[in-house]
Amino acid sequence: MDEGLRSELSKQGVFVASLETLYNWGRKNSVWPLQFGLACCAIEMIAASMARYDLARFGAEVFRPSPRQADLMIVAGTVTKKMAPQVVRLFNQMPEPKYVIAMGACAISGGPFKQGYNVLKGIDRYLPVDIHIPGCPPRPEALIHAFMLLQQKIAAQELTGKNRPPHLRADAPAEYPVPEFGEHDLVPPHNPGLWQPPTLVR
Repeated sequence: MDEGLRSELSKQGVFVASLETLYNWGRKNSVWPLQFGLACCAIEMIAASMARYDLARFGAEVFRPSPRQADLMIVAGTVTKKMAPQVVRLFNQMPEPKYVIAMGACAISGGPFKQGYNVLKGIDRYLPVDIHIPGCPPRPEALIHAFMLLQQKIAAQELTGKNRPPHLRADAPAEYPVPEFGEHDLVPPHNPGLWQPPTLVR
């Protein structure tokens, strides 16, 4: 529609929008995070939902205690190899469409515990991460900023065509393999469909 006509109609109280815009507007303003935390970043996540920062202003009113009622997983804190299977299992139980925010240096890369034998070097080895929040720990404002970036990403999603999101593609996986405890490490050590180790050129 011509922008001049759209502007003239809006002056008369008539607002025109596509079905895609309305659909994405409803989804981006009703994101329900999963209520769970792994380490110290969870304290900052809790603070973001309290009165001072009030994440509810942006549509994340309710932190759901069940993965079957949530569509956003905030991986807040250190993911140990003991917890990694449980995190992936919780993600698999969430309904589509679903999103992941990796909060803090530990969730992104292992953080100060990167060289530890028991710490996963980034949850993106097993889950598709939409937004990364650096910091140790990141402040509540950083989580709110990441949430707003996720809302922008949801608002820009197309319902049809080759650029449609994974939950609208039949060939995209809805569940991801849950790693198991092997003799020395998790099996598989990463999801090859999501992450590949970098090749070193010497």
